[in-house]
Amino acid sequence: MARGNTALMERVNLQKKRISVSPKRQITIPLQFYNKLGIDSEVECFVKDGALVIKPVHEIDQTFAAEILDDLVEQGFQGKELVAKFKEATGRFRKAVEKMIEEADELAKITDDGSSKVAEIFGRED
Repeated sequence: MARGNTALMERVNLQKKRISVSPKRQITIPLQFYNKLGIDSEVECFVKDGALVIKPVHEIDQTFAAEILDDLVEQGFQGKELVAKFKEATGRFRKAVEKMIEEADELAKITDDGSSKVAEIFGRED
C-alpha cells in the first residue's frame, strides 16, 4: 500500500471501525471510541434511521454532587441561595454532557454504505 493511503486509512479507522458480534450478541467497543466518549459502566442503545446507536450514560453521581455542594458551601452559600447555585452548577454540567452527546451523535451519523471510503482507499474495481 502506498504511503499516502496509510494516513488516509488511519483517519478512516478513527472514525469508523468494523467489530465482531459474538454468538451471545456481545460486542467490544474499540478503545479509541470508549476513551473519546468517556464511557463508564453503562451505555444507552437504540435504533435510529436503521442504525444501532450506542451512547454513553453520563449521570451526576453522588460523589460529584457532594463535591459541588462542598465547593459552594466553602464559597459561603447556604439555604435557598445554596440550592439555587447547586441547580445552576448541575445545569451547566448537564449542558456540557448534552453537548458531548450531540457531538457523538454527529460522529455516529451514517451518510453512506462505506463504499466510497473503500474505493478511496483501494481504488475502484472495473
